[in-house]
Amino acid sequence: MTTPQSYANYCEERKIITVFIVCFNIFHYFRTIKIQFGMKKILIVGAGGQIGSELVPYLRGIYGAENVVATDVRECKGLGDDGPFEVLDALNPTNMASAVARHGIDTIFNLVALLSAVGERNPQMAWNINMGALFNSLEVARQHHCAVFTPSSIGAFGPTSPKDMTPQDTIMQPTTIYGICKVTGELLSNYYHQKYGIDTRSIRFPGIISNKTLPGGGTTDYAVEIYYEALRNKHYTCTVPHDVYMDMIYMPDALRAIVELMEADPAKLKHRNSFNLASMSFTPDILAAEIKRHIPDFTIDFDIDPVKEAIANSWPNQLDDSCAREEWGWKPQWDISAMTRDMLEKVALKLK
Repeated sequence: MTTPQSYANYCEERKIITVFIVCFNIFHYFRTIKIQFGMKKILIVGAGGQIGSELVPYLRGIYGAENVVATDVRECKGLGDDGPFEVLDALNPTNMASAVARHGIDTIFNLVALLSAVGERNPQMAWNINMGALFNSLEVARQHHCAVFTPSSIGAFGPTSPKDMTPQDTIMQPTTIYGICKVTGELLSNYYHQKYGIDTRSIRFPGIISNKTLPGGGTTDYAVEIYYEALRNKHYTCTVPHDVYMDMIYMPDALRAIVELMEADPAKLKHRNSFNLASMSFTPDILAAEIKRHIPDFTIDFDIDPVKEAIANSWPNQLDDSCAREEWGWKPQWDISAMTRDMLEKVALKLK
């Protein structure tokens, strides 16, 4: 016969067992999340470019210097000072696979690209480099079970895309080889995810503005060059029309966005390749006026490059990035005023 005391003891034992099971399951859940979602060993291909030269130290600060392997087709001063660096041609899949195997890589960042204005001067080379590096990265990732991040671009859109608040999913018919490569890259990355289960993720970056690295031949280069010339000469001759709006982002926001996307719960990602990303949209006139608030004598004139003009006019004025905000919590921290103050301070120190 069960007594009240024995029943109470039984209930207490059940409570202890239940608490133990719940705690064990919680521990196992978070351990599984860490294993499944966390980047541990990263290979950056094309690390010597504008994004890579800043992404490498940023990632090393988060994941540890020894866990971020930087590579480029040429020696890159500084990238090997505080972590592993190798000379690697991204068009050689055998060497890429060897680097992945030797370092136990679980995530590949493919940053290899010829940019928009440079690509128009040699479209065959742009296609071979841009698509060759991406295809090799995806194939090596398939063979070695890696995740892949590849930056796309606002250049993936074309003149038939909606100009204002360009939707995440809309018509994409770019008129540059750079844009064609980006659209193809998005489709190829989605294919590898759907067919092989590769964890591919991407961001359609606007023009990236950096206080550390100079631009490399893109249509939005003016938005970096203008700060240097404002401080050197208090004058800048712009090659893009004065009234053309283009989306821009400050590098600290761009780096943070990459990590936030790559660490996001894949179950929440309805889109993968690629997410619209927006931060600020302005014209050369608006940026010049912002600089004049700090350098009153600054002046600007225009000597339009017809290639850059055509590219700029084919791009959206501003992207709708609501999917990035909803699916992985994107929110920019920099606007044009804060960025301009910081750019002028940092570039002035570089020019001393």
